[in-house]
Amino acid sequence: MRDDRPHDLVLFGATGFTGALTAEYLARHAPTGLRWALAGRNPAKLAAVRDRLAAIDPALAELPLLTADMTDPESVRAVAASARVVASTVGPYVHHGEPLVAACAAAGTDYLDITGEPEFVDLMYVRHHAEAVRTGARLVHACGFDSIPHDLGAWYTVKQLPSDGPITVDGFVRAGGRFSAGTYHSALTAFSRTGEMSRAAKARKAVEPRPEGRRVRAVPGKVGRSRELGRWVVPLPTIDPQVVRRSAAARPEYGPDFRYRHFAAVKRLPTILVAGVGMAGLVGLVKLPPTRRWLLGRLSSGQGPTPEQRAKSWFRVRFLGSGGGRKVLTEVAGGDPGYDETAKMLAESALCLACDDLPPTSGQVTPVTAMGDALLERLVKAGMTFRVVDAGPTA
Repeated sequence: MRDDRPHDLVLFGATGFTGALTAEYLARHAPTGLRWALAGRNPAKLAAVRDRLAAIDPALAELPLLTADMTDPESVRAVAASARVVASTVGPYVHHGEPLVAACAAAGTDYLDITGEPEFVDLMYVRHHAEAVRTGARLVHACGFDSIPHDLGAWYTVKQLPSDGPITVDGFVRAGGRFSAGTYHSALTAFSRTGEMSRAAKARKAVEPRPEGRRVRAVPGKVGRSRELGRWVVPLPTIDPQVVRRSAAARPEYGPDFRYRHFAAVKRLPTILVAGVGMAGLVGLVKLPPTRRWLLGRLSSGQGPTPEQRAKSWFRVRFLGSGGGRKVLTEVAGGDPGYDETAKMLAESALCLACDDLPPTSGQVTPVTAMGDALLERLVKAGMTFRVVDAGPTA
């Protein structure tokens, strides 16, 4: 458990928008006796965050502050070596994330982030998974809205079905909310690097073992009308299906033949068409350096929605599963997906790794593989909804 280290948990990037929300969540919910600290590159900004935390809990006035910069590998290694768990909100991860992943893998320190960047996740597997297995570190990416509701939601759905035959699960996402500069920059970066993303995926596929005696797939669906949801659905090309597939590859409970599809659900078909045209245009623009620089300059780091705007935001993901002669409709729901709930999910994931009795795992693993039911129970206690909407025999 590396109890000789001075910190149970370090939050790296606490001065950013989502990082500050995560720090505030920990200030309200970290258990008594947890030895935690804030890390970042600007001591004055870290001290300002700590002052806000002390207004929540005066005992945090002496919370340790660790100065480290991703461009200074030695400072990053020092943070990793000082902690049992490090959670990072420093993105875009493909530009800024690797030094901390490498340091945690080498030090045997558990690592979490909120990336939704497939290229980054695949590169980190190729470069650092083996070292993390050797040292016992757990590298857990996508611990925010990407991809915990979908990973845990598919897991929750699978548990309602027999595991001795083929299982299919379809996820349908609906959400209302605003995004911060960090999410905006990460998305534009990913859109501008489609070639690099494809090469990283191929490199990972060449070295990642496949489950023996089982078939696990995440396949694209088709635009259509869902009778069960009463809405139009369109395939959603996010990192979430990849995370679900990797959880299924690691757990026999997903059955001998598992298939997952991922969709956005909307009321009106024109919404899909307008969004598709807009997305295609944006992908084209960000591939050109002048327009990419202009677009990246539209939002500055640290900006995000106000508390009032976040209070009106929400998400709902429904999962339609079938297998063994049964079908089930489940739902995962919560508040502001990009920020309040992402801060909650990252913080609870970090607390889960730091405090809970979990099955032994190491290397790059998914949230379900690393934490499973323990994290699900934490999130339910924290106010997120996991429920069975309907269940019965297949027609």
